[in-house]
Amino acid sequence: MRPFAYERASTARSAVTAAGRSANAVYLGGGTNLVDLMRLGVVSPDMLVDVTRISDGTIHETPEGGLLIGAEMRNGDLAAHPLVRRRYPMLAEAVLSGASGQLRNMATVGGNLLQRTRCSYFQDITKPCNKRVPGSGCPARTGDHRNLAILGHSDSCVATHPSDMAVALAALGAVVHVEGPQGPRRVPMPGLHRLPGAEPERDTVLAPGDLITAVELPSLPFAARSRYLKVKDRASFSFAVVSVAAALDIAGGVVRDCRIALGAVAHVPWRAEAAEAALRGSPATEAEFARAAGAELAGARPLPLNRFKVPLARNVMIRVLADLVETR
Repeated sequence: MRPFAYERASTARSAVTAAGRSANAVYLGGGTNLVDLMRLGVVSPDMLVDVTRISDGTIHETPEGGLLIGAEMRNGDLAAHPLVRRRYPMLAEAVLSGASGQLRNMATVGGNLLQRTRCSYFQDITKPCNKRVPGSGCPARTGDHRNLAILGHSDSCVATHPSDMAVALAALGAVVHVEGPQGPRRVPMPGLHRLPGAEPERDTVLAPGDLITAVELPSLPFAARSRYLKVKDRASFSFAVVSVAAALDIAGGVVRDCRIALGAVAHVPWRAEAAEAALRGSPATEAEFARAAGAELAGARPLPLNRFKVPLARNVMIRVLADLVETR
């Protein structure tokens, strides 16, 4: 491991100032992903700016009826919070499915959003990878891509985003609060993460020095009836093969509104906007859920080894939506 400087910030502004003193500074929260990547040699920062003490890392209700979650909040505390469990159960379920209890008690909300892909080529510094070394190639396209993207990928990258929490936040339409060199701003979800295009090394729209300070959940009463379902290769701790976060607002057997997002199918948490549009005003039946899932996956471009993800994603979407109807 290369030597690096370390500084603990007391405020978001001082953290941004500290990061600006190095061309290769990164923020340190729980470190559950960053430290692994440093050990692997995937990233080699010159400075770590510790941001775990810049706020109380708690949840506050907003005047609009939503929740404001401090970026330093531990994932375990987020999943256990009574307001999250009652108003946004899909978010609690997503966090609980995302890692072991030990990791949840260390990982932070802000860090969870900024996880790097678990693509084996990205994590192996002996292999080419456009995300790690731009222009070096994407061997995953013809190699091991079983668990990689079927939507929104490019010739440069077929990696998937690993976060479970981010899928639920994308479905809920969360807003990410950011402190940057030019001051504070807000970034909507979807919108924080970006598709690979020709620049797969850029996971998000954040600029150098930008720091996530909080995540805001909108007031969404029908999110109290929501669910997150994750399909894994094994029952124990594992990254998703496909996951779905969904919430339904049903009246008189008709879908008035809905929120749906998919995980482990794209470079970003994938908001299923085509499926949502197909469902609004439609009967809340499995036939309509299947039609909506088909509309969303019509643009899928699977590779030879992950074609199974298309029918799997379709079936998981139908299952989650049908379960929400049954639990009304």
